[in-house]
Amino acid sequence: MDCGTMPDREKLPTPLDADSWAAAVEMYERRYTFVAVAPRAHDDWLHDVASIMRGETADPRSWRTIDPDRAEEEREDDPAYPFITPPEGGAGAEEWRSWLREVPRSSVGRLLVLLATLALDVSRDSRFPERRVEMEESARVILARCPDEARFFTNTSGGGVPPDFYQRISSCSPISQYAWDLGLLWVSDEEVGLIWSFDPR
Repeated sequence: MDCGTMPDREKLPTPLDADSWAAAVEMYERRYTFVAVAPRAHDDWLHDVASIMRGETADPRSWRTIDPDRAEEEREDDPAYPFITPPEGGAGAEEWRSWLREVPRSSVGRLLVLLATLALDVSRDSRFPERRVEMEESARVILARCPDEARFFTNTSGGGVPPDFYQRISSCSPISQYAWDLGLLWVSDEEVGLIWSFDPR
């Protein structure tokens, strides 16, 4: 395949409901990944991102979320742990925003799959060949939640142009306390979503 896209199996609409969403995000339970969606409450969506990171929001559809650090002691001192939240406006907010790269919708499916792989590297995940079809179908379900006008961001400039996230990613701009993390942030008129995977090397 070329252009960093997944095979087109979208002849029929991808089913999307609470059960299909829960089954789709299950692939992130196998690694250290945060999954949450919140209502969009601000014109500047960085405020919504910070609220998600601090655990101040709930999924507007009451669908499944994943927060592997929910019960960790670090949350007592820092409710956003392990994230580094965007500053409230000013130069700091613009610097935080500069860590993100907008990516086309056509590349998001492979990014969603990448975030579920061991070591955040498709080529190093021995399970990938046998799980590829299942993972790509899960990615399609997740992507179906994002309306056509949604914008997508990640924190790596890797993968080429247009980005192909099945290629090895050699650099990132971490938004957590770890030296290496990769994720997807999407923003629509109604929702803001965050799927972020950490590699605490």
